[in-house]
Amino acid sequence: MTTDTNAGILDVLIIGAGISGIGAAHYLTTEHPERSFEILESRHTIGGTWDLFKYPGIRSDSDLHTFGFGFKPWTDNQSIADADRILDYLREAVNDDDLTGKIRLHRRAIGADWSTEDQAWHVAVADTEKGEDGTTELIKARWIFAGTGYYNYDEGFTPDFPSAERFTGQIVHPQHWPEDLDYRGKRVVVIGSGATAVTLIPSMTDDAEHITMLQRTPTYVIPLPREDVIANAFKKVLGAERGYRLSREKNILQQRVMYELCQRFPKPMRAVIRGTNKAMLGKDFPLDPHFNPPYNPWDQRLCVVPDGDMFSALKRGDASIVTDRIATFTEKGILLESGRELEADIIVTATGLNLQMFGGMDLAVDGEPVELNDCVAYRGVMLSGLPNLAFAIGYTNSSWTLKVDMLCQYWCRMLTYMDAHGYTSVRAVPKPDMETRPLLDFGAGYVQRALSGLPRQGVDKPWTMSMSVYADRSQLDRGAVDDEFLAYERVVPAEILDGEPAAV
Repeated sequence: MTTDTNAGILDVLIIGAGISGIGAAHYLTTEHPERSFEILESRHTIGGTWDLFKYPGIRSDSDLHTFGFGFKPWTDNQSIADADRILDYLREAVNDDDLTGKIRLHRRAIGADWSTEDQAWHVAVADTEKGEDGTTELIKARWIFAGTGYYNYDEGFTPDFPSAERFTGQIVHPQHWPEDLDYRGKRVVVIGSGATAVTLIPSMTDDAEHITMLQRTPTYVIPLPREDVIANAFKKVLGAERGYRLSREKNILQQRVMYELCQRFPKPMRAVIRGTNKAMLGKDFPLDPHFNPPYNPWDQRLCVVPDGDMFSALKRGDASIVTDRIATFTEKGILLESGRELEADIIVTATGLNLQMFGGMDLAVDGEPVELNDCVAYRGVMLSGLPNLAFAIGYTNSSWTLKVDMLCQYWCRMLTYMDAHGYTSVRAVPKPDMETRPLLDFGAGYVQRALSGLPRQGVDKPWTMSMSVYADRSQLDRGAVDDEFLAYERVVPAEILDGEPAAV
């Protein structure tokens, strides 16, 4: 049963109380304090990724001087920070803007239909505490801001491993880590070579009998200091705010230089990374095949290990690494194509994520369902054909939040422009037969698996999904909110006219 519990119409409905949603709420609060808004969060608490994942060692894989918000200095000494510190930071941001009363927990947006007549989105919202049989309420909002990220919070990706049911031990996916999992004295095999795997390996060695990382394809892994000495010095000398701003610019530049060097000079940078690996592991540790990826650096995201902790675990012998393919699961563990069997008590499938836009919410315009693959991203903020809907996807080659800050500010400038001219809606309209390409130009398997269900991007600005802070400072910070691709409308809703809506 669906009930309309909103007598009025919200100005903005923010979906998701993670980094993106909290950031959007801050900019609404400071730039448009007159606007009414609510934040829907499907889980029991805020924090998104940083509360969802509970596996040992969960931490950022970007420095918090760039992963933090532009408006709120990161003051902790840790630069590569543990999840609990990130959660404390997000809770502080919520308290700073007095957002608690605007957050509705256990509420999942399951469908949204734009009504031209009402000039509003009609959003069906389920109570996740009550399960599938719970009542669904209807919320009307002039705008939707989707701060839902781009992966499925309910289910991670696990390949169809042959005969997995034969294994007599425990199989765990990091996205659903049991709080009572006891791996003390156990043999653990972690399947995967991405950010989760390289975090788990050093974090479990103190208690596990032995831990093995089983990878099919190696990844580029680089050490970074957990504490940024220069950034901490900046903050000490210049104060929290000025020191943070300077540290942020320093790290943005470092990230960009690293990315550009890898893209332009892949062979020398490959040699540099492998040389660093050899220095961390010692001359007797074989780099091949374990640290010999078949692709160039930054064709996929580099994995960061704070203070080289994974290399230390491998060097001590507390952990090992195996590069091979799985033939089948057995009662005792995993049989590899080479014929070797890895015996295990616990197998962790750190095999990635399932991508999902808008938290799986179905979209429609005046009752007509929208196919996301038919939509094109405009400045990485809106999708063609969807009025009054903004979304947040951060960088894949840098810190996520750097883009969220800029796109939120662009969106707020758009709202200011609409207020000044009395517009009630805006949609992005691409040129007919405009050339497009995949939304995320990234080689990671979890991205490639999902491309057919994602929106697309153009090949020319402003239809590109920029992955550069410096490019976005032009496209977003200084980008026009009234260019030829934005169609604004001034429609008096039907309830005001007591009849049909009218364009003015």
